[in-house]
Amino acid sequence: MNLPPIARVRRTFDQPEVQDLAGTIARGVVSSALVARVPAGGRVAITVGSRGLAELPTIVKATVDAVRGLGFRPFVVAAMGSHGGGTADGQRALLAELGVTERSAGCPVRCEMDTVVLGTNAFGLPIHFDANAYDADGIILLNRIKPHTSFTGRYESGLLKMLAIGLGKRQGAAQVHKLGLPGLIKLLPEVGTLLLKRTPVALGLAILENAADRVARVEVLEPEEILDVEPALLEEARRLMPGLPFGQLDVLVVGELGKNYSGTGMDPGVIGRLRVETMPDHPSPVITRLAVLDVSEESCGNALGVGFADLTTERLVRAIDPTPMRVNSFTSNFLARARVPLALATDHDVLAACLDTCWRIDPAEARLVLIPNTLELTTLWVTRSLAGDVERHPELAIETDFLPIPLDGEGRLDQERLFPESIRARRTRVR
Repeated sequence: MNLPPIARVRRTFDQPEVQDLAGTIARGVVSSALVARVPAGGRVAITVGSRGLAELPTIVKATVDAVRGLGFRPFVVAAMGSHGGGTADGQRALLAELGVTERSAGCPVRCEMDTVVLGTNAFGLPIHFDANAYDADGIILLNRIKPHTSFTGRYESGLLKMLAIGLGKRQGAAQVHKLGLPGLIKLLPEVGTLLLKRTPVALGLAILENAADRVARVEVLEPEEILDVEPALLEEARRLMPGLPFGQLDVLVVGELGKNYSGTGMDPGVIGRLRVETMPDHPSPVITRLAVLDVSEESCGNALGVGFADLTTERLVRAIDPTPMRVNSFTSNFLARARVPLALATDHDVLAACLDTCWRIDPAEARLVLIPNTLELTTLWVTRSLAGDVERHPELAIETDFLPIPLDGEGRLDQERLFPESIRARRTRVR
């Protein structure tokens, strides 16, 4: 099949961005009531999860330095539920992949999976909590506020989720997810409220990101403010989130999925597919055929989210490490997202199959978009059928002629050439 030509489209977002990130964090921590809440010289646990926050090493180091500057003894605690295969070594390795180590943070990093039980929830299930954090004199909940990839509620991904699920380690995450979405929506605020009372939470450090994957806002919250303020921050984060600028596509090709791009590998809010048992997909965008070509190195073989796709490559399937994907799936109780789709030998084969099965008689008429992942959406490549949509969109501009899709002699897409500013391209240049 002759593949249709594509042109590069640039999307320009007019959104806020924090310029002095380290200084902003330091000033926020110092001006908080942390000194009044933690005894002099006390140990302060700083939570770090498994998500690829923008400038995460800088955020962590600035928090550690500010806490130490107040006379406390900071340490990082892995707060990622069952991620990293649900083991201490796996979580330590995942933090290192995200650039957070004892050397980069300048403090100890604790990843043990031991928990204490602090009560039971409304369904009679035990509430687990990280033993290292519980033994600290104070806890700083550091996390990004953003819409959840599986449900909509007053509290989604943020400080309360970090408290109830991230610090619950593998057992706590499993208990909160046990009853699926209805249980998750009910238990997240219930368990979070109880833990705010029974654990030494001393501060919340909420990070909001803009559509260009940069820090848009840093909000320092006292513990008593979290329940009231987080919902407003969530709505602000929802407005800042990027998405595809098209409501209907025949084909979407995603270069990489990975935990560093979304907790579900590919963000349902971007692709429009939820793939949660008994729940409908999002109303927009509507995509006839979705393909994903690779799993990111940062995801360490956890290809959760591959089940969103209709087609993939044989090399992605070979790269899957089934252990973390199974642990993640069985903990969340969302199994459809781990189903492996039809796999073909080359990227060319995948593209051709997408075009052949997208319900268009002439492949040249297909509305096709290529993106590097579901996080970085400032650069897209589109076919001619989308030129009119681009011209009518105030944030979009075509930057090149329509060119052949760059494939090497083995039929592999040159993703670094298409997306030179992407995480994948930067990773390749470092080698």
